[in-house]
Amino acid sequence: MKNPLPHLLGLGLLACVISCSSNRQAEAPAATDSTLAPRWSPVSVQTRPTARHEAAFTRAGDYAYLLGGRGIKPVDILDPKTTTWSQGPESPVEIHHFQPVVVGQEVYLMGAMTGGWPGEPPLPNIWIYDTEENSWRKGPEIPADRRRGGAGAVLHEGSIYLVCGIQDGHRSGHVAWLDRYDLETGAWTRLADAPRARDHFQAVVHDGKIYAVAGRRSQVENGFSTTIGEVDVYDIASETWTTLPDTLPTPRAGNAAAVVDGKILVIGGESGAQELAHADVEALDPITGTWRSLPPLSRGRHGTGVVQFGDQLYMAAGCGKRGGEPELDDLIGASIDR
Repeated sequence: MKNPLPHLLGLGLLACVISCSSNRQAEAPAATDSTLAPRWSPVSVQTRPTARHEAAFTRAGDYAYLLGGRGIKPVDILDPKTTTWSQGPESPVEIHHFQPVVVGQEVYLMGAMTGGWPGEPPLPNIWIYDTEENSWRKGPEIPADRRRGGAGAVLHEGSIYLVCGIQDGHRSGHVAWLDRYDLETGAWTRLADAPRARDHFQAVVHDGKIYAVAGRRSQVENGFSTTIGEVDVYDIASETWTTLPDTLPTPRAGNAAAVVDGKILVIGGESGAQELAHADVEALDPITGTWRSLPPLSRGRHGTGVVQFGDQLYMAAGCGKRGGEPELDDLIGASIDR
């Protein structure tokens, strides 16, 4: 399948789901944003994607790709013009808990885990899916002392930045690391640690800054209750970290994240506050540093991603409750009101 070069969104992983309404923690709700109000509903499809979670949903060119997840899963390919799915090859290894990065026609998977809960080891190599050739290949090795899963990953000016993560699945080894991988030279550079460790989140890059939003410090006991509300921001030019004054209104992990119309959206997720996956959608204005609440997902979810085509957003698969069940095989969409 020949695709043009992709449009890249800063996006990320989401949480378990099952509700049509947003269950919010006990605090005053934020005001609704009147200039950005994507309203979510189920999308009718003739075929359905493979049920999965702890996976990735990303855009490359004219198509969206659902990759990875627990177990060995095929690549599911969405044509947004017809809302039909086709299927690509299975991944060569089990790969989950990662944030995809699109480089040209290829999707880079790094900062990922493999194996079963709770001690899932980090994968030692980058894995690359070529959307043009519809094939997988093993990429460069990640330095042994910087391997972790559940990390955020973003692309900026020819380098992939790998943010935070956890070294031992859902047990221990939370790290605040930041690494830069130069796509041209293959060099890894250690940068300044973030103000705090986190995993199970998605990072975004906007206006030369990396935003680490949501997530948790995973552990076996009470693991859903260790969510993080602080937003840490790395200025790439000055190589410095700051923390925003305003915290995420609804702390959660396993969320998706994206930059839409200059706002940073945190979508879905899971937490100890409720059994259902979060349907919450909240938007950070990076200029003012303030949060607003947007219309919720039609069905909450975690462990997937969000893609944008014009004024249309899509999410596919994920999990409907915190933890691993039920895995979803649906597609939901939202038109952005302007």
